[in-house]
Amino acid sequence: MVQPSPLLGPIVALVAWSLVMLVWMAIARRGAFKRLGVSLRTIPPGSRGAALDASPEAKAQWKAHNYNHLMEQPTLFYAIVLALAVMGFDHPVNVMLAWAYVALRVIHSIVQATINVVAIRLSLFALSTFCLAALTFHAAMALWH
Repeated sequence: MVQPSPLLGPIVALVAWSLVMLVWMAIARRGAFKRLGVSLRTIPPGSRGAALDASPEAKAQWKAHNYNHLMEQPTLFYAIVLALAVMGFDHPVNVMLAWAYVALRVIHSIVQATINVVAIRLSLFALSTFCLAALTFHAAMALWH
């Protein structure tokens, strides 16, 4: 049996975290809808959870906003880490950068879903973007050599 690349661990971890955020979002929205008196029977056709943004329950949307963020930039992370794994370039530095990216995204999620301080979120986003850029640079270097 071939030993899987250690780069696959961070991918699985971030997908798992995204599923945790999906459940957290669903629970938060369900509670907000209940407090607003909205049910599946009374919700208007075509309604979206984003309608909570302007309600007194806007805080419930923080989890949804983060879930959406986990469907954006991390798609680039998945692509570049899979590329590195396919190239066999699972150098410990790349594994460390991939795990750092995941850790920073998890911390970003917790901050956004709870206190939602933009300055903290921006710092975490910038650090995770640095990890993504470094992984991309390493993949480009591997292709050119």
